Amino acid sequence: MTRFIEFKKQRELGEILSDTFSFLRTQFKPFVSTYFKIVGPYLVVMLISMVFYLSAFSSFLDFNTQSSNQVFSGVTMFFGILVFLIALIMVYATSQSTVLHYIKSYSINTGIIDFNEIKKEVYSSLWSFIGLGILVVLSVFIGLMFCIVPGIYLAVPLSLSFSIMVFAQKSVGDSYSYGFTLVKDEWWITFATLFVVGIIVTIASYAFSLPAVIYQYAKMGIFSGEMDATSMTNSFVDPIYMILNMIGTVAQVLLNLITIIAGALIYFNLNEKKNFTGTFERIQSIGKTPEN
Repeated sequence: MTRFIEFKKQRELGEILSDTFSFLRTQFKPFVSTYFKIVGPYLVVMLISMVFYLSAFSSFLDFNTQSSNQVFSGVTMFFGILVFLIALIMVYATSQSTVLHYIKSYSINTGIIDFNEIKKEVYSSLWSFIGLGILVVLSVFIGLMFCIVPGIYLAVPLSLSFSIMVFAQKSVGDSYSYGFTLVKDEWWITFATLFVVGIIVTIASYAFSLPAVIYQYAKMGIFSGEMDATSMTNSFVDPIYMILNMIGTVAQVLLNLITIIAGALIYFNLNEKKNFTGTFERIQSIGKTPEN
């Protein structure tokens, strides 16, 4: 029997890390299946638009082509970037929503997930996730503009706002503000946990993106000392480079799921310390028997 991981309890940093990977290991098949059924179409559009963008960018930099072709490539590149950015927003919004609603279904049903319910909640809350995501990104970006430190300070409580919106069922505005209440007196340990998770995800992401970089450098002749600047533009449309680039992009998206799961565990940890929600639920369930 698969071990049920209780989300609604207090955890130390090490427990958050171990339970994040334990959850992925025990729920791998249903989790991955649910994720790709919902997020997969947007991920495919993002990858296709990235290929169009790289192809157009390569043609745009090729000065041997006629000016009319360069104009066409510039227009194609613009639309490629536009579609890519829209798809990127959709991928990250649906990724956040799918993972958190999966955990919500898993937690409520004690290890059993309801795909139809997850899909319904993901699409019904899509605009809320997009709106909150834009609000969080703008806030952190503006904070980083002021000597970096304010941005780091804001990023910690705001990273929990998505979990708050799903698990506490608060509005976008309330989710945004409640994160500051939740991390009060717990900012440093929350920052440390997110920092450790971030290091793990970043190193793993670099490992997947490195082959594309090495291949591009090899094509340009950097390693052999015979650098050819013209080969740089051709490398963008090289099938092997594109495949390696897409693998790296997909890996980065999937590795980001680790951060989302860890963020949910951090939320429940802080919520238990302040509100004892899970503790009260377990006390109320004592002595209850299933109805016949």
